[in-house]
Amino acid sequence: MENETKLSIYRAARTIKRKDNTLYNALRSIYEDSIFVGEISQLWPQLPLVANLRCGLWYNPKFHSTCYFKSTDGHTNNWSFNTSRLNFHIALLAGQKGGCIIVDSTRRGKRFPDSMSKTIPIWTCVLNRSIFNFLNKLSNADASLVKQDSNTGCNSHDWDCSLHLPLWVSETEKAAIEDRLEGWTKDLETSGADIVILASCLKKPLRPLWISQKTVIWINEVPDYDSWDFTPIILVSASSTSGVTQHRTTSEFSWNYIPGAGDDEESWARGLSPNLFWNHAYDLISTGPDVCNQKVADIVEKDRVYRARRGQDAPQITVKPSISERSPCLDPDLSNITISPSDEECGIFWLGSTNLALGSSQIAAERSSNIDCVLNCDQWPISVHHQEAEAYLHLPIVVARRWTGFLCLITFLLRLTLQNQILQKGEHFLYVVTTGKILVYAFVWLS
Repeated sequence: MENETKLSIYRAARTIKRKDNTLYNALRSIYEDSIFVGEISQLWPQLPLVANLRCGLWYNPKFHSTCYFKSTDGHTNNWSFNTSRLNFHIALLAGQKGGCIIVDSTRRGKRFPDSMSKTIPIWTCVLNRSIFNFLNKLSNADASLVKQDSNTGCNSHDWDCSLHLPLWVSETEKAAIEDRLEGWTKDLETSGADIVILASCLKKPLRPLWISQKTVIWINEVPDYDSWDFTPIILVSASSTSGVTQHRTTSEFSWNYIPGAGDDEESWARGLSPNLFWNHAYDLISTGPDVCNQKVADIVEKDRVYRARRGQDAPQITVKPSISERSPCLDPDLSNITISPSDEECGIFWLGSTNLALGSSQIAAERSSNIDCVLNCDQWPISVHHQEAEAYLHLPIVVARRWTGFLCLITFLLRLTLQNQILQKGEHFLYVVTTGKILVYAFVWLS
């Protein structure tokens, strides 16, 4: 009884979460958070806006560049400086522009993702240490460069190499990270990275700053980034950090706010990309939650067709509907289909009480005398004999594109309906055959 109660509570919690994490709630939350990102970017309009892939890319319609700092590289006891993700272009961009603003977000419970709390601070510190080592070597090679390096404009003795972490990171964790900095610096220097170009581009050491929706900023006292003695990497966490579900209401709709809604887009976006979203943001937000899913489906499909016509990559998007989205009016025979073998015809399996059956291509070939119409989607054709040539169609498909077979069925049905050749012969049966990993679809119309 206790286990049943726990299971019921778990199911109830999952149901509530599914209802909260709807597509409209996610897009509306992203749209609201993007307003905050826009306000911060306007405080320092000269600094380029950078999205940390992939979550951060949702929170502004236009970014100057992108970066890839993983939160897993900043997880406690799993700290890492990955030389395969150096993000050198961000350091060079910050050096050229005097700094940059990086946008990311995180789910409920944190003000900042670990990518901002630790991964990026580790990255800035390791780069600073490598530049410092380079300046020292340069100074030792030429005594005239001890005070000032003519190429970099940097004084190596004033170059900040310390680790700057936010206040919520404990001193114990900070000390553990500092113990690894020397090894990470050597990894960078032996990786073949061009420290010379980095040192010539950066006039001041890199240093992270953190801004969230709870940060207090006096608008009339915003400092000029040129006045700082470091190159700022401003880390903006886009989402609100409230620990409870926020139910928000406008004059037209009510919706639930989702912190870090842009995260894990495969689970909710339904094929919608950040670029597509911002191209249709006003329509999607203004139409409301009732028609949002259909609106997104139309946008995604139009974009897919547009790219397919131009020879671009345009995979078919398949969306598995959640339990809450399934229509309650479905025929129970169709929503709970069972497969049962036929006693009279070995090798044929009927799907519930429908006219849909499963078999093999061999069966379809052997029983061609009883088949009025066949759609064969196997890789290889089969030998069938029909009075009319239009009664057999070979459209080979691969199993990876399972919905392609469904589209073939619909296309073939429409063709037969329009030609009005078979529909007058009585009962209609759908015969589906499969051989290994290849799907073969055949219409069986028994007169």
